[in-house]
Amino acid sequence: MTERITSRKNPLLVHIKKLLADGGYRRSCGQCAGDGVKLLAEAARWDAGLETVVAADGVELPPLPAGVRLVEVPGDVMASLSPMKTPQGALFVCRRGAQPLPGLTGRQYLVLDGVQDPGNVGTVWRTADAMGVDGLILLHHCADPWGPKTIRATMGAAFRLPAWEAEEEELAAALKSAGLPLYAAALGEGAVEPGGADLSRCAVAVGSEGRGVSPWTLEHSALRLRIPMEARCESLNAAAAAAILLWEMRKRRG
Repeated sequence: MTERITSRKNPLLVHIKKLLADGGYRRSCGQCAGDGVKLLAEAARWDAGLETVVAADGVELPPLPAGVRLVEVPGDVMASLSPMKTPQGALFVCRRGAQPLPGLTGRQYLVLDGVQDPGNVGTVWRTADAMGVDGLILLHHCADPWGPKTIRATMGAAFRLPAWEAEEEELAAALKSAGLPLYAAALGEGAVEPGGADLSRCAVAVGSEGRGVSPWTLEHSALRLRIPMEARCESLNAAAAAAILLWEMRKRRG
């Protein structure tokens, strides 16, 4: 049954607007909010814990799981809720939140170290999903993986590939338990090109463009990986560097 809400002060709409704007509120609720019909279709398809959908009048929606709360609102109310300059016609709420880093039972993981731009985190997440690694680990206060900008940039990968936020001790313990070496994308003595490293079982860390990987990551890395570039170029965007390394990891996986 579809509900209709016309007041912008309705508690549900106030809740969704706060989910879209406040990372602390998202964490306390264990929920996230996303926007757009296409992203909604991915959330519905991949069992993302979809709870509520709010749609503007006349918007065609994808098939939704049973039990999802469906609400229609006037276009001006949707415009007041949406984080987009041009509203996409639908907003949705999923059960999503910070998850503890589990035992690492896979073969390949990508670690983002202090990457604070949500567009970069989302793009890397999407690429990691496409290249088939086993998960994404966020270290040292990366952008909120469940913020709307990050989710939008993943193009649905957020609902397919697991991602975890981890502290240093958690990551070190998980890697040791799994017998996975940590490699860092960094220059320095002994750095090798990705083609010269065994990437079949490992976690590879990529840092922010401005600061690179952290001293902690360098200290705990068994190897530094250097992406060859023309001498006139200083660095690569974090998402571009991650894409190159993820491709090399995929090739080693066979």
